[in-house]
Amino acid sequence: MDTHDRVIRHFHDSIHTKQKAMDQLAPQIVQAARIMVDCLASEGKILSCGNGGSAGDAQHFSSELLNRFEMERPGLPAMALTTDSSTITSIANDYAYEEIFSKQVRALGHAGDVLLAISTSGNSANVAAAVHAAHERRMHVVALTGKDGGAMAGLYQEGDCEIRVPSPVTARIQEVHLLVIHCLCDLIDNTLFGAE
Repeated sequence: MDTHDRVIRHFHDSIHTKQKAMDQLAPQIVQAARIMVDCLASEGKILSCGNGGSAGDAQHFSSELLNRFEMERPGLPAMALTTDSSTITSIANDYAYEEIFSKQVRALGHAGDVLLAISTSGNSANVAAAVHAAHERRMHVVALTGKDGGAMAGLYQEGDCEIRVPSPVTARIQEVHLLVIHCLCDLIDNTLFGAE
């Protein structure tokens, strides 16, 4: 297969995964947006976390809320737990890498807040620990996962929402996660502020 055909195959694979996800995930995306809207309308905040590309997605989501998505509106309270290198490295050094998000959730999260927990495999130990910490703080969890949901699949409680991308391929899962994030931002804006 030449390079041109490889590129075309990636596009086709991405489109196929998004079509499959569209059919399966729309109800969960709407549910997750409702959880987030209820949180924000009650003056809560959304904390987000993930590793690698998922860390980038966590930061992308929080920036869209804090600044703006596609309409002019006041900033919304959101924080990515992936951005403070001094905090992350001190927790990893003094305790364990598995606690880099959970210690932040325990310190910053309050009842009624939401944790956006992102893990393509669902097996990220530090993201799973953050889910446990969120429940301790009586927060709701919205999880973006893929594959079979991994170890995180058994952690959710009533009021949580898992959005599991129907794909075993990390790149395809990440591509759908970004689309889901944009859907969530659009639904939050539309519900809280109306169409521009």
